[in-house]
Amino acid sequence: MNQKAVKIAHISDLHLSGWLDRRQISALDRLFGHFAEEGFDHIVISGDLSNTASPGDWKIVKDALARHGLYRWETVTVVAGNHDLTNLEEEMRFYNALNPFTALKSMFFRKKLGEFCTCFREIITDNGNGNPAFPFIKVLNFPCVSLAIVAVNTVYPWFPADNPLGARGEISPGQLRALALPDVLASLKDSFVIGLCHHAYKVYGTDALIDQAFDWTMELKNRDEFLKAMKLMQADLVLHGHFHRF
Repeated sequence: MNQKAVKIAHISDLHLSGWLDRRQISALDRLFGHFAEEGFDHIVISGDLSNTASPGDWKIVKDALARHGLYRWETVTVVAGNHDLTNLEEEMRFYNALNPFTALKSMFFRKKLGEFCTCFREIITDNGNGNPAFPFIKVLNFPCVSLAIVAVNTVYPWFPADNPLGARGEISPGQLRALALPDVLASLKDSFVIGLCHHAYKVYGTDALIDQAFDWTMELKNRDEFLKAMKLMQADLVLHGHFHRF
């Protein structure tokens, strides 16, 4: 590996369908095998590991990374996508859709997010003993550069009126406050800063009504606040997933 360069692989939206889909798992193994053989310095996965919010799919990815010697804090970073935390088919069942207790939905969502963080604890906290949660920051020191990855969660709960497809995104006020803390900003000094989230800052952004309707269902609601936070952190690059055509 050329020590004057850092090689990062960015993948997203795997949408795995469980252990029975051998074709998907075989393709995933080949992909991770390629990363290992080519000696990538870091791998970033920006959400939607699963297609049905199944913890089993998270484990497929985790185990595949481990098989290729890639499941290490300094080697891979993962964030959740809406399909990792929201099973739309389940949410739209009448007993959920007609549930008036939004606080209960939020509670179950936080529990699911906590399960995701626990699954990937070892690559969220550098010693595996801390509290795995969003946002989190990794500062990776390479011979040629200090690289900081700022990971935030942009997924929020399904609601029939505000988030009918479970695909809109929002960054919680708590995360935004955390990113603006003086100690956090100081930790990024002299680093090349990469922001990481699932939702795209912009989807289509056209005048076509059908595109605007699609934009609304997929948008990052408080994208301007997110952009402000990234500028405050002097981010050089932001990686995302979510918006894909195929």
